[in-house]
Amino acid sequence: MSAQEETVSGQPGNQMSAARRGAPAPAAGRAARSKNSLGYLIARRMALGIALLFAASMLIFGGVEALPGDFATTYLGQEATPQAVANIREELGLDRPMTERYLSWLGGILQGDFGTSWSNHNSVGEQIWKRLSDSLLLAGVSALISIPLAIGLGMIAVLYRNRIPDKVISILSLAAISLPEFFIGYLLIQFFTVQLGISEFPATVYDGMSLGERLSAIVLPVATLVTVVLAHMMRMTRSAILNVMSSAYVETAELKGLSALRIIAEHAAPNAVAPVVTVIALNLAALVVGVVVVEVVFVYPGIGQYMVDAVTVRDMPVVQGCGLLFAAIYIVLNMVADIVSILANPRLRHPR
Repeated sequence: MSAQEETVSGQPGNQMSAARRGAPAPAAGRAARSKNSLGYLIARRMALGIALLFAASMLIFGGVEALPGDFATTYLGQEATPQAVANIREELGLDRPMTERYLSWLGGILQGDFGTSWSNHNSVGEQIWKRLSDSLLLAGVSALISIPLAIGLGMIAVLYRNRIPDKVISILSLAAISLPEFFIGYLLIQFFTVQLGISEFPATVYDGMSLGERLSAIVLPVATLVTVVLAHMMRMTRSAILNVMSSAYVETAELKGLSALRIIAEHAAPNAVAPVVTVIALNLAALVVGVVVVEVVFVYPGIGQYMVDAVTVRDMPVVQGCGLLFAAIYIVLNMVADIVSILANPRLRHPR
């Protein structure tokens, strides 16, 4: 067979022609497509989350180790003899190298064992899961209220942009962002509990309360958290929808005579879901992590209060376990936001 026939009927001529045109080889094309595939992008993001969690565990363990003071001295008092302090440190394993203690702690975490509290000798894991349910109740109710309210207010602000409703919402959101959580909490306690004397809104929550009593008692903590995170989500929703409103398909919908509310609800809002989901995930993480301040203000028996009490007595296993759990929640929610953004925006799967 001649070279000309081989070129017409066979593969070699086509491959040489493609090479002369500068076209990518089939293997290179498949490799590029695999790197932009949905499964590859999600797997890479999950691997990054695991690596971040591992790095966070090292920072948390090292940061707690670097704190001034010593549990043995705090536990025994300033007048304790050096021998008594040395015995406590040996009993708790504090006389071992830090690297050895970190690997032992990390190995226990991977097996679901968070260690034992130094102050009361209870299982840290059991106490964390017990307190975590209370914190998740507080954060979950706050999220159920703040997310739809933020999206609705953001759409209203876009609908009446540069008019009185938009300006009022913007001013109130800026005021809410400017106030710290503890200040809002104390204001609510002062107004509802002290001045109005509303007994249904107590300033504290106790373990023995029923679900109905607990839901009634968390009104003020939930109002504090909603006020803090609502403004961020609402402003991001407004910005994302306004960015989409300048698109060509929105102008087409306007030329067709569709109402402004229908354009925002059916065309602009669904296409702005990626940045909105991202900011919602970040604020959900802030809800779970930020409950520490709110739980201290309202003496709420959640994981934040548990961690603060442990810091007071330098109960390192509790502080490290709570810190790692907060980091895991924050990393997982950010990972979920990234994955949802990849699913919602095809351009992220096909970068130029």
